[in-house]
Amino acid sequence: MVTSQARAAELMRAARVGAEAEWERPEPSVLLVEDDPGDALLVEELVADSALKMRLRWVRSLTEAAQALATEVPDCVLLDLHLSDARGLEAVSLLQAHAEQVAVVVLTGLAEEETGLAAVAAGAQDYLVKGRVEPELFGRAVRYAIQRKQAEQAAVALQASQMQAQENARLERGLLPRPLLRAEGVNVVARYRPGRAQALLGGDFYDIVQSADGTVHALVGDVSGHGPDEAALGVALRIAWRTLVLSGIAGSEQMTRLEELLVAERAREEVFATLVSLAAVPGEQRAHVVRAGHHGLLLRRGGDDVEWVEVPGGPALGMLPGGAHWPIAELPVPTGDSVVLFTDGLFEGHVSRGPQRLGEEGLLALARKAAGLPPEAFVDRLIERAEELAEERGGLADDVAVVHLSWN
Repeated sequence: MVTSQARAAELMRAARVGAEAEWERPEPSVLLVEDDPGDALLVEELVADSALKMRLRWVRSLTEAAQALATEVPDCVLLDLHLSDARGLEAVSLLQAHAEQVAVVVLTGLAEEETGLAAVAAGAQDYLVKGRVEPELFGRAVRYAIQRKQAEQAAVALQASQMQAQENARLERGLLPRPLLRAEGVNVVARYRPGRAQALLGGDFYDIVQSADGTVHALVGDVSGHGPDEAALGVALRIAWRTLVLSGIAGSEQMTRLEELLVAERAREEVFATLVSLAAVPGEQRAHVVRAGHHGLLLRRGGDDVEWVEVPGGPALGMLPGGAHWPIAELPVPTGDSVVLFTDGLFEGHVSRGPQRLGEEGLLALARKAAGLPPEAFVDRLIERAEELAEERGGLADDVAVVHLSWN
């Protein structure tokens, strides 16, 4: 007659020999952490007699369990609370540190039901009393433990998603303000489109403010990187810019103040921001532009043509703290012309499966094809066409902010 110890040893050898192949099968996988060969044999018999077919792997200690979990993630762990290297609730805590996403069913003795309940309170999905479990109950306990763990994970993921959506909405409200216009005669079209990884907002931002003397001020900027820190920094820069405009601070001094804020608020020293700020007095047929590391802009010529315009500028904010200068460039804007400011997400998307990007020339070509459209349709067409061309690569990867300004 085969002894319990011999059968347990055979179980362990078989599990170790075919471990990798076994874990690739579709049945639920179970890791047994048990240092007593006799109890391991009882579990083996329960598995064999259970209606729920499962794959069993046996290890003798929490140390061996940690090694196994480093290479394979089971659906469920059967955990003895009296191991050589961990006991009681400590064993549950240490196991969860290695496999927080795995369902845990603890194995207790006849007089340890209170310990089993405490283990469930500590994070285990269920407990079983050794020697008092029928095969049907065993299979049901494992199956329900796996389902409860999956439900817990789904609930946590849903809550995290909802919290992230709420946070993104708060940040988006800060990044995307309503234009502050005091008089008629200025037509503003503003658009913001998140990139394909829209769970994380980028640092693109814009703003439009008309001061008491009628001057229209517009801003488009982009904080390097993606995530809540970058989005929050974009909000801070936008609000600071609006405050400076309403306080009458413009030009290079405005950029200096914004850079001081960026350096104080950025999470890492390598973070920087590019932006372009424009100020135009209605009727003067010109605009004053300050550019900090930002690319050029589009100038619509009377609805018949579009030009890409580069004006003199300085470095991005945060690149040379305290040592940069940003000149004020004058841009002629004759009656009937429009100015379009935007972030680089509009033209940096891949347009094929290779390394090719739309680029500045590609964006200009799209703009010229849409030159005859009214402002709103023109902006929407640019974004739609840029996204269509990047569709094979999953769409535009970066956020896009666009501001279209025209004067009656």
